[in-house]
Amino acid sequence: MKKYVGFNRCELLIYISIGTNERWNNNAKGEIILSKGATKFKIIPLGGLSEIGRNMTAFEYNDEILIIDCGLSFPEDDMLGIDIVIPDITYLIKNKEKIKGIVLTHGHEDHIGALPYVLRKLDVPVYGTRLTLGLVEIKLREHRLDKVHLQRVEVGQTIKLGEFTVEFIRMSHSIPDSCSIAIHTPLGIIFHTGDFKIDFTPIDGQLTDLHRIAELGQEGVLVMMADSTNVERPGATMSESSVGETFESIFRNTKQRIIVATFASNVHRIQQVFDAAYKYDRKVVVSGRSMVNVIAVASELEVLDVMEDLIIDVNEMDQYEDHEILILTTGSQGESMAALSRMASSEHKKLDIQDGDLVVFSATPIPGNEKSVTRVINQLFEKGAEVIYESLAEVHVSGHACQEELKLMHILAKPKYFIPVHGEYRHLMRHGKLAESLGMSRENILIGQNGTVFEFGKDYGKINGSVQSGRVLVDGLGVGDVGNIVLRDRKHLAEDGLMIVVVTITKEDGKVVAGPDIISRGFVYVRESEDLMDEAREIVRNVLDECEQQNIREWSMLKGAIRDGLKDFLYQETKRRPMILPIIMEV
Repeated sequence: MKKYVGFNRCELLIYISIGTNERWNNNAKGEIILSKGATKFKIIPLGGLSEIGRNMTAFEYNDEILIIDCGLSFPEDDMLGIDIVIPDITYLIKNKEKIKGIVLTHGHEDHIGALPYVLRKLDVPVYGTRLTLGLVEIKLREHRLDKVHLQRVEVGQTIKLGEFTVEFIRMSHSIPDSCSIAIHTPLGIIFHTGDFKIDFTPIDGQLTDLHRIAELGQEGVLVMMADSTNVERPGATMSESSVGETFESIFRNTKQRIIVATFASNVHRIQQVFDAAYKYDRKVVVSGRSMVNVIAVASELEVLDVMEDLIIDVNEMDQYEDHEILILTTGSQGESMAALSRMASSEHKKLDIQDGDLVVFSATPIPGNEKSVTRVINQLFEKGAEVIYESLAEVHVSGHACQEELKLMHILAKPKYFIPVHGEYRHLMRHGKLAESLGMSRENILIGQNGTVFEFGKDYGKINGSVQSGRVLVDGLGVGDVGNIVLRDRKHLAEDGLMIVVVTITKEDGKVVAGPDIISRGFVYVRESEDLMDEAREIVRNVLDECEQQNIREWSMLKGAIRDGLKDFLYQETKRRPMILPIIMEV
């Protein structure tokens, strides 16, 4: 038996009602006594470890599951044709009756982007702050999902989801209404920082609630999970307001048309662009569907202050001089279909780059996008534009904490156990070392992969196995139907091309009556390689003659023989290995 003192009955009922197997009653002194029962808490990241993006974590306690975030990541270079990547939720589908809800920390794509796909499989409520849910609503409408239960919460609010008591704590980030999440349990507090930075001069005046985090540290944080994105950067992240000073300098000294490209979700950055445009008498033209949607939602929720008559339609641009125009656009990551990329390649229906335009890239390339961004910058220069990007001016600051801010978070929260999250494996290791330098025991720093099961009790924390996890590839309307084999074939086709061999044989005796005809795509240009094609046809004829002599009639064996015969010949002649696709017809 264990005794809780210093609580009135009401406080204690709130404290223990979140999921202990213990029973309580009054002793002779009127104190509330808990009979000891088995309790353990599991944390299962399904995305966001050893990668940037695709953040999703399951928290399991007494046969109930709470999910924090549901994000996507963008495809890597070798994922040919893939649109986005989402987490594998096989484990959650198997346990869907246990799930009490999905809690969102903020509205960036790497935290909400997978919701339309996951909610088709899991009928659960979604909880988030006003801007976060506003952005979620846009995504759900696009995917024609209109029966999802969305529950708005306020920053600082505590809600009850089954046995989980969940507290939303204000954090600074590059999007308003960002939160960290504290899950209160009888074992201690599970504290998830979400994405954060410590900005003492935020654009909206909403400071990170360091006081509340310190209070949690005093109450007892059992486990902290913390953002590791910028752990390799020393010092502290610059304030978002510093970008506004750069914008003012650019706008003050520029007499030509200005084009600013940034993330559509970076509402604080958009606000500073609007402020500078208003101050220097420029009208704003908004380009890009996601930018238009975010501005509409943020202004409706009064998160974004849009001055009267500031925004004009693209068709009204002709009524103003170049020095009176600012174009705010998507495309800061060099996305081929984004508005800026289409302007740079002269494919935009209504906007084009003019000689003398000033283009500002107010973002840093996401890892993997560097080549795309560089390509667009080069195209802009070729069109006569002047281009400003991060290495030339302070037109972007990160939304993630650097080393000194991470140290402060550790010191305030004082966790017993620490799980670094939201980063590649090198980030997780560096964050673990940082925690160790602050005095945390190495045994209490747990580093895992997606699918790792972290298990905690009152007096222990350990890795206890794993669950199925991985990447689900989304290609057009297909979700998960493209796997490693298809990607391997796409890569093969992209690197070596395709050769199709068409031959017609008789049904009775297997004699060749037409062909073989050879079609090449991405391998060689047939008209310039007639000798090679003639030799290839001859090899196919010889292979088919041998098969006829050996009375081989099965199509799979005939196709295999053609592939084998051509493969060695083509590699010997060209040092290439095209995909060989035999097509056999019978008459």
